[in-house]
Amino acid sequence: MSKLRLEGKVAIITGAASGIGEAAAKLFAEHGAFVIIADIQDELANQVAASIGPDKACYRRCDVTDEKQIEETVAYAIEKYGTLDIMYSNAGIIGPLGSILDMEIDQFDNTIAVNLRGSVLAVKHAARAMVANKIRGSIICTGSVASSLGGSGPHAYTMSKHGLLGLVRAAAGELGRHGIRVNCVSPSIVATRLGSKVSNLDPSTIEAMNAQIANLKGFVLKAEHVAQTALFLASDESLYISGHNLAVDGGVSVISNILSTLKR
Repeated sequence: MSKLRLEGKVAIITGAASGIGEAAAKLFAEHGAFVIIADIQDELANQVAASIGPDKACYRRCDVTDEKQIEETVAYAIEKYGTLDIMYSNAGIIGPLGSILDMEIDQFDNTIAVNLRGSVLAVKHAARAMVANKIRGSIICTGSVASSLGGSGPHAYTMSKHGLLGLVRAAAGELGRHGIRVNCVSPSIVATRLGSKVSNLDPSTIEAMNAQIANLKGFVLKAEHVAQTALFLASDESLYISGHNLAVDGGVSVISNILSTLKR
């Protein structure tokens, strides 16, 4: 058996009841971590915790837009396990679709509250606990190709993910003196339960559409691939990586197809 990459470490994963968060929770536990599933989807979250096992995972209801709940979840981790080595701020929503000309500002505010404010709170309280307990931890945020590329997602979502990348870089700059790493993992479109619900498309249809526009052919991006990247950033294998935006998008955010289009 290969070495467990997170053996004995304690991780909080927000939005871990489904999608990328669920995949990360299972993978982190497989590699020896104790995982706290922080979410508001009670039934799904309890199912994930049960599938991992009570010796390795537990569910803590946590609305990431509520600072008190974030603070209490971090305190719970310290009380239960004595440490917090990893905070994976993954909870997010797609937010309103459509034109910016017709954007409902309350929907915009909610997207920012979940995607950006929620991560600010997760970073803040995880870092506080790590500094107070002298833990050289790893903080990870789920960004997106939309963190750096306009037009790759809905407007509010794109703005929230751009802000998230700024958060990661700013926090990395301050927390480095404490030995705390802060990084971003930015996937392109993944066919998750959330994406299917918003788009009214089944996962196979979403994956087929993604394959048509993908730069890297022959592969289909899955939640598990993003989780594997988060595992790398959580582990000591990335010990000297901080402030980095690790794209998991097959190169789509850095490659232009203009030349290939002109050759046709």
